[in-house]
Amino acid sequence: MTTDTLTWTDVCAVDDILPNTGVCALVADRHVGVFRLGADQFFAIDNVDPKSGASVLARGLLGSLGDRVVVASPLYKNHFDLRTGECLEAPEQSVRAHGVRIDSGRVRVALA
Repeated sequence: MTTDTLTWTDVCAVDDILPNTGVCALVADRHVGVFRLGADQFFAIDNVDPKSGASVLARGLLGSLGDRVVVASPLYKNHFDLRTGECLEAPEQSVRAHGVRIDSGRVRVALA
């Protein structure tokens, strides 16, 4: 599927997400964590921590492990790759990664 055939949902203005933080958005009834790394890198993954079932990943700490950009769950500290959604400590608890694009200063997300 190409990016032209995806359904893009407007989430917020770029400036609504501070650099190196995340926010939670409801996209087609799905909780999605949208993260801004630095000034111009954006990522989106499911926001629900699979171990607890709580919608908290957007509140996690951003960082890197090797060459991977990750968020650490605020509950169990598992690390989720922001590009793929893979849980580094327990791959069976991975989440979905979603498409993100910036259009006219707005953050838009397309569910995977």
